[in-house]
Amino acid sequence: MATKRASLSITSLTLLLYFLTFSFSVFARPSTFLDDFHVTWSDSHIKQIGGNAIQLILDQSSGCGFASKNKYLFGRVSMKIKLIPGDSAGTVTAFYMNSDTDTVRDELDFEFLGNRTGQPYTVQTNVYAHGKGDREQRVNLWFDPAADFHTYAILWNHHHVVFYVDDVPIRVYKNNEAKGIPFPKFQPMGVYSTLWEADDWATRGGLEKIDWSKAPFYAYYKDFDIEGCPVPGPASCTSNARNWWEGPSYQQLDSIQARKYRWVRINHMIYDYCTDKSRYPVTPPECMAGI
Repeated sequence: MATKRASLSITSLTLLLYFLTFSFSVFARPSTFLDDFHVTWSDSHIKQIGGNAIQLILDQSSGCGFASKNKYLFGRVSMKIKLIPGDSAGTVTAFYMNSDTDTVRDELDFEFLGNRTGQPYTVQTNVYAHGKGDREQRVNLWFDPAADFHTYAILWNHHHVVFYVDDVPIRVYKNNEAKGIPFPKFQPMGVYSTLWEADDWATRGGLEKIDWSKAPFYAYYKDFDIEGCPVPGPASCTSNARNWWEGPSYQQLDSIQARKYRWVRINHMIYDYCTDKSRYPVTPPECMAGI
């Protein structure tokens, strides 16, 4: 009996050591703005409100932005955002991941394009892989994103990148490296957000200009969540198949998610670079491979 108890104790200790090693290699605690982010520009235009919410301000003097203190390689990041209400034409509220490198930048973008009062908000997504971007897709949101907070998330693993709106996948970019198509997997990325003026292109291609009489413009963020491998950190984390975001359930959309994805694409997509023959007379290879 003593031998059996000793064996159980050794097994328990092994499991405990594995758990501790895995826990410290993966960033999984709830994020907070003060602990995990810093203001990147115009700190006078970012205000903490309540316990864990912040307000971003855009006026004629400045926009603003913030970024995570760490970079991550694979995982899932999400934020709850309440966008600018009313007439928001010419404004862009962005939430994205970026490697912060020049010639071979990797980037995963959510860009919320403001609009005239009563018109739908458009969310533009973009993917940069090994310095190549220009992969824009646009979807009209099927709700008023200024009336309440909604969750926007990016899942990034070795198999694909998935952009989610309230757990509804709106874009999938698959890893097609086997077909010679770049996929972001070598460079860690930080988590960023900005609120800024872009009325040269943001609303109807720049036809609708920002109305500064409606300023200041406000966007709100809360419930920051980052689960991923921090870099620098244990090198084994990024290749660990036991990370939850690498599991079988996250390697492709399940049947329910696939149905939601098709619904968005059929009913709410308004632009896809894959079908823009004026820009791409020859269909980009990743479009042919399936994204």
